[in-house]
Amino acid sequence: MSTSTDATAVALKGKTSVRWRIFFMMLLLISINYIDRASLSVAMPLIAKEFDLGPAMQGLILSSFFWTYAFMQIPGGMLADRFKPRIVIAIATIFWGGFQALAAICTTSTALLLTRLGLGAAEAPIYPAGGKLNAIWMTQNERGRGATLLDGGAPLGAALGAILITWLITALGSWRIAFVVAGVGTVLAGLLAWYYIRNNPRDHAGVNDAEARYIEDAQAHEFKKEPANLSGRSLDFFKHRSVLFMFFGWMCFNSVFYGLLTWMPNYLNKVHGFDIKQMGGASFIIFFSGFVGELVGGWIADKWKAAGGTPNKVFRTLFGIAAVVATVSIFSVAYTTNPTTVVVLLSCTLFFIRWCGLYWCIPSILGTRDKIGFLGGLMNLGGNIGGICVPIIVGTIVQVTGSYFLALMFFAAAGVGLFICSTSINYEKKIPI
Repeated sequence: MSTSTDATAVALKGKTSVRWRIFFMMLLLISINYIDRASLSVAMPLIAKEFDLGPAMQGLILSSFFWTYAFMQIPGGMLADRFKPRIVIAIATIFWGGFQALAAICTTSTALLLTRLGLGAAEAPIYPAGGKLNAIWMTQNERGRGATLLDGGAPLGAALGAILITWLITALGSWRIAFVVAGVGTVLAGLLAWYYIRNNPRDHAGVNDAEARYIEDAQAHEFKKEPANLSGRSLDFFKHRSVLFMFFGWMCFNSVFYGLLTWMPNYLNKVHGFDIKQMGGASFIIFFSGFVGELVGGWIADKWKAAGGTPNKVFRTLFGIAAVVATVSIFSVAYTTNPTTVVVLLSCTLFFIRWCGLYWCIPSILGTRDKIGFLGGLMNLGGNIGGICVPIIVGTIVQVTGSYFLALMFFAAAGVGLFICSTSINYEKKIPI
């Protein structure tokens, strides 16, 4: 068959869509990631009773995951830049599954805290590696959806975690067995990731020439816009305002999201009298609303950009709307006593604030091709400094005041910070590093 005939056949066949299947796999992995994280929050009322833990100690244990998770963000991003995403994603997933299962044999709060430290270290590289994967596989007008599929696993996993872990605990009569089942499932998912994910479209058996050329042509056009005379010094990123606003903006976002993820079940239980089944159902509704909102945000961003919207207009508008609506909703929760209205307001908060999953476009917007993993790790370091502090802050507020009112005001203040930071980033200029 002639070369022209081959080309015609490929054109008729059309391009494959392996890149989307890979990001649905990333959605699965991040969902599992958050199921494993959320499992402790869901089981905490039972664990606190068994181990005789006060609110401050509960906050310390819930926070401990983020200590190692935050510390390993930049190293995780650098590993993704050096060794490419596939191996980093697979190994991280297998190891965090192991630590999730190990938590089941803990008999003291110290041992439980140690397994959370291990879980945090193992999970750390998954997001920076996913951001790197987004830059490798997606074109500029697809990265909004790629980013929100990647990050959409957070609310989806939190929603499914509430249901699955609650169901497992109820069905098996033990939070320990539920943790083992979750850990083994995670290890199997890591093996699946190794089997399917590739670092380059040309290396994937399912990618035809049309899809590979489509990605390569888009990236070649993008690479032409990279600045010349790169410094190569990663520390130079800290001189740029957009990087600092990215860092603190993601910190503000995660302060709200992680605060709800870690303390919302207890809040619904103590303030509104939800039992474990009601907590599971309400958490599913609230976090699934966040998942739907995240996909909606990614779709709007890509369609708007494809229609000619400038990156600054698109991202500043979407982030600004998300921050304002989420802040007003969560502020209103503090003055609401009806349980149904509380669930509706929290669902609204999650629907809009999860538009900020689009932040995972920012490393590829600001960074050159060899620095995307580093920038993703730096951004997630900021987010998880918030993750470290918020559970402890909320636990201390609740223990000292006996109320969640000031905690909700703290979340509202973080929403204001998110608005300021997100609308101050320049989304149209790569940094020459």
